Amino acid sequence: MTFPKQVTLVEVSPRDGLQNEKAIVPTAVKIELINRLADTGLTVIEATSFVSAKRIPQLADASAVWQGIKKRPTVRYPVLIPNLAGLENALAVGVKEIAVFTTPSEQFSQKNTHCSVTESLQRIEKVTQLAKQHGLPIRGYVSCVLGCPYEGEIAAEKVATLSKTLMALGCDEISLGDTIGVGTPNKTQQLIECVAAQVPIKKLAVHFHDTYGQALANIYVALLCGVSVIDSAAGGLGGCPYAVGASGNVATEDVLYMLNGMGIETGVDMQKLLGVVAFIARELGKAPVSRVYRALQ
Repeated sequence: MTFPKQVTLVEVSPRDGLQNEKAIVPTAVKIELINRLADTGLTVIEATSFVSAKRIPQLADASAVWQGIKKRPTVRYPVLIPNLAGLENALAVGVKEIAVFTTPSEQFSQKNTHCSVTESLQRIEKVTQLAKQHGLPIRGYVSCVLGCPYEGEIAAEKVATLSKTLMALGCDEISLGDTIGVGTPNKTQQLIECVAAQVPIKKLAVHFHDTYGQALANIYVALLCGVSVIDSAAGGLGGCPYAVGASGNVATEDVLYMLNGMGIETGVDMQKLLGVVAFIARELGKAPVSRVYRALQ
């Protein structure tokens, strides 16, 4: 078995982790969270999303968050962009890297963005064209890759075709998202092998939710397949407002513990990370959910 010697952890708690919180998290807390995460050694932190305040009120302060964080030269701070207006707002405050998103599920696309999959790709094309004019790296998220709350199982071939299309539109990396956490190791392997036939494995990342406790097993399989970029959220925060049944993201500290035990380098300091988990848990008034946090504290 051959695993990557080094893995990049993409920390999504400030955006994907907080967007499902019902109580509005103060802007200052979001800024503090991102700055503390940067202190742990994480090199990619998804800071926020320039989305409609009506759609996701939690992220209405995207500009203020972006402008308030300390920009470390060794850390990338991508933001999620839903449409051209969002990109224009992001460019206005100096954003340097973006992410776009779509799904192979027509019903999920309608629930999430009120448009068809084809229409979502048309929006993405406009965004990527302008982003490339400004020299911005672009990540493409593909949601519901292993199952949809409305359509059930999703064919791997559909995910592969969509991923290839996103690359053609200008995406530099594709993150495969198990939005409702229904994936299992065998299905994960089949999916990655299918997608890797269309998109180079070095361009793929994985994004697992831990609804059924399968996230770490699925990540292990992804590592075996050659994936070296893993999305996660400190404290296991997250969920999707438009995905019924979606639980939190896999906890960064759980992933880090596994990778450390496998001798895979990440550059992330576990004790500092646990301190960040404790901080955001206090601010949200929640007990951390991860086993690793409970075991090491």
